[in-house]
Amino acid sequence: MKKAHSERHRTQRTGWLRAAVLGANDGIVSTASLIVGVAAAGTSSSGVLLSGIAGLVGGAMSMAAGEYVSVSSQADTERADLARERQELATSPAQEQMELTAIYVKRGLEPELASQVATQLMRHDALGAHARDELGISDALAARPVQAAMASAVTFATGAALPLLMVLFVPMSSLLWVAPLGSLLCLAVLGSVAARAGGAPIGPAATRVTFWGALAMAATAAVGSLFGG
Repeated sequence: MKKAHSERHRTQRTGWLRAAVLGANDGIVSTASLIVGVAAAGTSSSGVLLSGIAGLVGGAMSMAAGEYVSVSSQADTERADLARERQELATSPAQEQMELTAIYVKRGLEPELASQVATQLMRHDALGAHARDELGISDALAARPVQAAMASAVTFATGAALPLLMVLFVPMSSLLWVAPLGSLLCLAVLGSVAARAGGAPIGPAATRVTFWGALAMAATAAVGSLFGG
């Protein structure tokens, strides 16, 4: 007897991976940009460090709150759709079976086979079948607000800590070029790791995150130089 073929799919990672990458990327870009902008304005080392720490704390809380609210809205919509579907299954099961059959016909099954599949799936788990095939809701892709909020806050703080370490260990005379270069290197690594975890090409992912990070830091450096004392 042949051993069952086992496949590993990366779609189950999309929820936490998106929040984690967004958090870490934002942590590096926003904090490094803040540090570069404040340093370009001629602020002292302690002032730059304080600005960076404030950016880390405020940014982590903002990311957590924003992610929680956003994903909670998605979860509310999913629950409302499931409640509506549950009601329709209770009041019009035959119509719901026809609806599911039509979905399978559109996907390529013969009408008779589609009807048999719909009948068996609804007998096994009617709500689950409609949630998955009609609404596109599954356990792997379901909204998880707390998980997304925690992932965003922790990864933002982790990303923001990287440019802060440069402030601690790099002299102010070198900070304006060490901080951007070091942060861009971290962004490139982050983009590569995220692409590898998601099974995507590494080059484009690393390039786009590095480009936007460089653009943000260049903009804040220009503002700091223009309005600095």
